[in-house]
Amino acid sequence: MTTPIKNRYEFVLLYDVENGNPNGDPDAGNMPRIDPETGYGIVTDVCIKRKIRNYAELVKDDSAGYRIYVKEGTPLNQNHVEAYVAIGAKSKDKVTAAQVNEARQWMCANFFDVRTFGAVMSTGDNCGQVRGPIQINFSRSIDPIVQQEVTITRQTVTKIEDDEKERTMGRKHIVPYGLYRVEGYISAKLANDETKGTGFSEDDLALFWDALVNMFEHDHSAARGKMAARRLFVFKHKDELGNAPSHKLFDLVKVEKNESVIIPRKFADYSVKVEGSTPEGVELIEKL
Repeated sequence: MTTPIKNRYEFVLLYDVENGNPNGDPDAGNMPRIDPETGYGIVTDVCIKRKIRNYAELVKDDSAGYRIYVKEGTPLNQNHVEAYVAIGAKSKDKVTAAQVNEARQWMCANFFDVRTFGAVMSTGDNCGQVRGPIQINFSRSIDPIVQQEVTITRQTVTKIEDDEKERTMGRKHIVPYGLYRVEGYISAKLANDETKGTGFSEDDLALFWDALVNMFEHDHSAARGKMAARRLFVFKHKDELGNAPSHKLFDLVKVEKNESVIIPRKFADYSVKVEGSTPEGVELIEKL
């Protein structure tokens, strides 16, 4: 890993879904998440973070410094025990504030998602809390979406006692088409601060950009349909504190439905452009 990042960033990612469910709501029978007031589609921040974690794990394969903390099948507290062993403390022992900080630093150094997104690691063996330099908003569709329920059949049954039945019925929930926009923030201060920084580095940042572009390519399934990253706009500030408010930078990226289109069914039905110039001290980089 290289030295911690020195510049603040913001980014805007546009991605779409075709005949799939980008983020099911367990409180609504796994229907695609929707804002009930406006009908716009929603994808949570944790859904996007999960795909980034999965991509990082796929690329780095749990190599040194790039393990994943929030991982299926691994209790979080198990990682805390490992941290205590690494710093020479015993699990469940009372430790000093200095030892907690040492365990926190060990977690940041070994787990990519801890130093990227942060984590609360005070359960079990206390490894402190980490504010991650990268924070991601909820995604929101550009237009209202349609929650479509599709009935499917299966040419077999699950239970032995149902063997006489010819088939079983099921349902899938899809969005015929939706273009989503997500915005995010990267704080250099939370990466390189001497006491609270996570050590998020230039190498980590390169992996993060790569994940945003490619995370859907290794996440395909029948449930999620056809999903793809379409455009990625990155605003790079001259220094670590930044040179312009984030909301003014986000407002520069405009996404509009083409005038001749009534119901969008593909990405080409939209026009994406940057209106206006970036403030002094901010560079716009189009990574996709």
